Amino acid sequence: MNRSRLEPLGVPESEVGFDEAATSRPEPSGLERWLVKQITSRLGPSSPVRIELWDEPEVAPRDGTVRMRVLDGKALWQLIVNPDLHFGDLYSSGRLQVRGDLLTLLLEAYRYTAEHPAIGAVLARGRKLAPDLSDSKRNIHHHYDIGNDFYKLWLDREALQYTCAYFADPAMTIEQAQQAKMHHVCRKLQLKPGERVVEAGGGWGGFALFMAQNYGARVTSFNISKEQIAHSRAWARERGLEGQVEFIEDDYRNLTGTYDAFVSIGMLEHVGKGNYKDLGALMSRALTREGRGLVHSIGRDTPAPMNAWIDKRIFPGAYPPTLREMMDMFEPNRLSVLDVENIRLHYAKTLEWWVQRYEENVDAISAMFDETFVRAWRLYLVGSIAAFVAGRLQLFQVLFARSGAKTVPWTRAHVYRDHP
Repeated sequence: MNRSRLEPLGVPESEVGFDEAATSRPEPSGLERWLVKQITSRLGPSSPVRIELWDEPEVAPRDGTVRMRVLDGKALWQLIVNPDLHFGDLYSSGRLQVRGDLLTLLLEAYRYTAEHPAIGAVLARGRKLAPDLSDSKRNIHHHYDIGNDFYKLWLDREALQYTCAYFADPAMTIEQAQQAKMHHVCRKLQLKPGERVVEAGGGWGGFALFMAQNYGARVTSFNISKEQIAHSRAWARERGLEGQVEFIEDDYRNLTGTYDAFVSIGMLEHVGKGNYKDLGALMSRALTREGRGLVHSIGRDTPAPMNAWIDKRIFPGAYPPTLREMMDMFEPNRLSVLDVENIRLHYAKTLEWWVQRYEENVDAISAMFDETFVRAWRLYLVGSIAAFVAGRLQLFQVLFARSGAKTVPWTRAHVYRDHP
């Protein structure tokens, strides 16, 4: 895959083919047909999406159209009342089937829901804003401890980075772009040999090992995922970096000591905005007088809860903050923001690579789990592309230091010099 721009992502028709048995079900009522007509009229004549009920004959999509078939009346009502919650389950279970490009459908859905909020959008679900230690452990286990072998099938093959890559050159492979992302962060932090770094949320250990191997840092990495910690420690042994990197299976809230740098890549989404002030206090305590830190996080332009289906099925407890909400970490704790970068479309391109590799390994994934899981994770990955392309999600990198720190860079030249 060597694409310089975002392109539609097709899904194999065998994975989303229509259910011929649906034609034997009772005919849709007049009300159900009327509801579909209302949605169609609101989509407009230029929309590429065609909505069909279960009694209609199958027509192959053409000229870039996408056909979405609803297989029963209850599914139709669920889709209308709260698509944010129900679309995912309906698609995953096969009660709602798609023929054509799934990304095109989801981008059109974002346009439609922005113009026509559903009933469910008004009824906000209650979310816990400050998850405690037990909440965090349960949420992380749900997503990250489903098996390292699963993630190895579709993440980059060198560092297992499950966060946004950095395409300094759009023609980069995912491996090259993830290496570029890690260099990008280290250069922003101005890491030097021998400096002590604490990492909150270490994934499979790839970034901690990268900082040690490429910048000579001494890294302490906190993570509460048992599967990831086991992989990280094994990786450190293989690379002979055990004496330079320590992987601690514990919550970031229990870290002690002082460090030259604090870094968090893709963890803030799990912290809960009610915990931001306390996290900022911890970062302030953990940094030396001239220490600096970087938080890399999915975010939003305006406050909104996580998609209800993703919160329920994929990423329980996740919350992407706005920049204003992120300031709750810095302002009360005498931390000064030095630089903010938004690399939103880099995440869309990262996800393109993940989706392609996911589809290349779909048979192996199906053997590990089942078809419902396969469809659910396909929807989650492709839906995430749509969210970043549509601007519903952002990707912020925020560099900070103690107020009054004297090591503030004069320019950004150190970040882009000799960038891979």
